[in-house]
Amino acid sequence: MPDPSTYRPAPGSVPDSPGVYRFRDPSGRVIYVGKAVNLRARLSSYFQDPANLHERTARMVTTAASVDWTVVSTEVEALQLEYSWIKEFDPRFNVKYRDDKSYPWLAITLNEEYPRVMVGRGSKRKGVRYFGPYAHAWAIRETVDLLLRVFPMRSCSQGVFKRSAQIGRPCLLGYIGKCAAPCVDRVTADEHRAIAEDFTSFLAGQTARHLRRLEREMLVASEATDYEKAARLRDDIGALRRAMEKNAVVLPDDTDADVIAVAEDPLELAVQVFYVRGGRVRGQRGWVADRVDDAELGELLRRFLIQVYDGEEAEGIPREVLVPSQVDDASTLTGWLTQKRGSRVSVKVPQRGDKRSLMETVAQNAGQALALHKTRRASDLTTRGRALEEIQRALGLDEAPLRIECYDVSNLQGTEVVASMVVFEDGLPRKSDYRRFVIRGVDGQNDVGAMHETIARRFRRLLDERADSSAPDLGEVDGDDGPALVDPDTGRPRKFAYTPGLVVVDGGPPQVAAAQRALDELGIDDIPVVGLAKRLEEVWLPGHADPVILPRTSEGLYLLQRVRDEAHRFAITHHRSRRSKSMVESVLDDVPGLGEVRRKVLLRHFGSLKRLREASVDDIAALPGFGRRTAESVVAALIAAAPGPAGVNTATGEILSEPAAGGGR
Repeated sequence: MPDPSTYRPAPGSVPDSPGVYRFRDPSGRVIYVGKAVNLRARLSSYFQDPANLHERTARMVTTAASVDWTVVSTEVEALQLEYSWIKEFDPRFNVKYRDDKSYPWLAITLNEEYPRVMVGRGSKRKGVRYFGPYAHAWAIRETVDLLLRVFPMRSCSQGVFKRSAQIGRPCLLGYIGKCAAPCVDRVTADEHRAIAEDFTSFLAGQTARHLRRLEREMLVASEATDYEKAARLRDDIGALRRAMEKNAVVLPDDTDADVIAVAEDPLELAVQVFYVRGGRVRGQRGWVADRVDDAELGELLRRFLIQVYDGEEAEGIPREVLVPSQVDDASTLTGWLTQKRGSRVSVKVPQRGDKRSLMETVAQNAGQALALHKTRRASDLTTRGRALEEIQRALGLDEAPLRIECYDVSNLQGTEVVASMVVFEDGLPRKSDYRRFVIRGVDGQNDVGAMHETIARRFRRLLDERADSSAPDLGEVDGDDGPALVDPDTGRPRKFAYTPGLVVVDGGPPQVAAAQRALDELGIDDIPVVGLAKRLEEVWLPGHADPVILPRTSEGLYLLQRVRDEAHRFAITHHRSRRSKSMVESVLDDVPGLGEVRRKVLLRHFGSLKRLREASVDDIAALPGFGRRTAESVVAALIAAAPGPAGVNTATGEILSEPAAGGGR
């Protein structure tokens, strides 16, 4: 592994000018490209003690064997050169945004003598006007079919166009009035181009002009008693309005913006863009990328905007770019976009109003796209097998851990402490084996003690079930399907009798040590234990001073992260349900005449404090054992206990502010 000090530039050799730098590996291949306003200051930050660098940055500088740079005159030139080099060298440590699917575009070939409207995919071509992208090709065809009635431009392929010209007969669209038939000279090339330009301007958002023109023509035809033409124009107006309805109106008519949102985790990120033109959402597109360095959100957005808009024509760049966070080096980026567009472009973070609401919608789409990407990745059998093999090699296990159990602890300021156990078999969740633990032997926010109790209880159950399938229940444990019992006919063991190939705890060295101590106390020495710490996704082994660092592209690390995140989700869900029940019980403690039995009836029927607050007196009085007087007492107690605007909305029962469950470490 190269030592960064061996290729550190000599003092004073790096200029303090704007520029772009490249790190190369021992074979001379470029592995990272970056830009800097001050090359000397930026490069010096890489050559410090690697222990002070982010783990991914440290891996990059210890992989590299040399660094070089190019000085430019302005920051905009540096930005342009940076992305040119990234495209040319494809460095492994630079973020690469990949389309999460192949999106179709509505394309108009204005570079041809007779422009054509069609569905386009892949990279854009110069001289072709694009709209979208759309989620589905059929959505484009529906829109085009409506608009060809009013703007009858050519939509046929080059072969069909030439054949119709040779035989002197138009295709079917020419006969039914959805093509002006330039192939047989019904219109000249200039007339057909004018139709195509009207089609383009309508899609670009200039809808009012065309609607007003058609309405004037319809009125003139009506006054001239040409009712057939007036009816045709009326139908054309209806077709345009239906085409407009396919795009949601979200912002004022003059809004021309791209709305960008990001969802991220320690290993990957997903970006979603909504294209708003003329106040309407005209298209949507998504990208996913692996995280390869320690860049913050502002830097990730800067790189994304450069990649997306580098190949765009001027008309593809909007007046506004709305982003979820302030972009690094925003002034340089704004100048570059303005230069490409030929007019002012602003990069803004929406704070309130409709734009902020739309940003939240885009963010939801980004989160769903990231979750879907992870699901698809996890469903690949080959990938799962590779992930288990990588975990086996990295941890030095005798065999691949086909059954992985992960544990997480959740609490709220030391109260309602619970733990979760999730099970993955062959890389997929086995939800029937999930278990929840209510921690009672630990006081306060002692996550280490709670982890020790959880592991001890789970594996004491393992030993008991191995010895005697009729062992009594040890502690309060509940699961999705209830306690698993031995089938007397088949002799199949209960779920707790299965031995995991690997135990994962959510946490670092303290949690790992607690889990290992619990196993040692039970005399179990054949089950490996590791911890996965959230900050840098480090894998900790018992008794080891340094963590195991799995590569960023490791499928094994991805699987461990999924298991840990699922355990956290399961623990939080259980914690919230218990907290909700305890809140109901505390509110109802002082209701006269309401004993434990009727409190349980309320809990079983309504399930949560929110639903109970939404219930009317009649709803409660209809329950078995309740009369109207008791129901009125319950409602009065709920209203009296409501903390008002800062806590629970007394009209709807909605909890307006509530501390989130913490846990883990």
